[in-house]
Amino acid sequence: MTIEAERRAIEAVLDEYRNRLDAISDEEFELSPPGGGWSRAEVYSHIMQATIGSSIALEKCTNGTCVPTAKGRTLIGLFVFTFGVFPGRVKVPPAILERSPVKKISIEDARNLIIKSRKRIDTVAKLLFDSKPQNRIGHPRLGMLNARQWFKFILIHLKHHIHQLDRIEKKFSRE
Repeated sequence: MTIEAERRAIEAVLDEYRNRLDAISDEEFELSPPGGGWSRAEVYSHIMQATIGSSIALEKCTNGTCVPTAKGRTLIGLFVFTFGVFPGRVKVPPAILERSPVKKISIEDARNLIIKSRKRIDTVAKLLFDSKPQNRIGHPRLGMLNARQWFKFILIHLKHHIHQLDRIEKKFSRE
């Protein structure tokens, strides 16, 4: 997939996140599903923080403010990038939760984070054309990723959490 095609795909998934916000109330957004798990608010908190954080890693790779390395992806990283999906349900690594704790945010906060994520995507997508593949920053599970891989990760990760939101919806519909 080209950089432009990936950018458009990311924009489409961000549109999906935005559209879902219009379909629920603030109370529903913050409500934890029956049987436990993250609320929609916590999913949005995580995914938008992760998108912004990934765009920062991508930018560091393109600016060369990371250590060039020949190290690559882990086995799970190879799987994720080969198939474009995570293998089932994956828990957020503790290192990520420490750096960016998940919290219940408001719908307005979620809207603002989507806007901020869009701006970051627009900014960093332009940088990808001049990025060097040996400039990599580590992901806690996927290994050392270069700028293009971070961009692809953003798309894969956004799609993964759309499926999580679908599972949350199903939990509420069974009530």
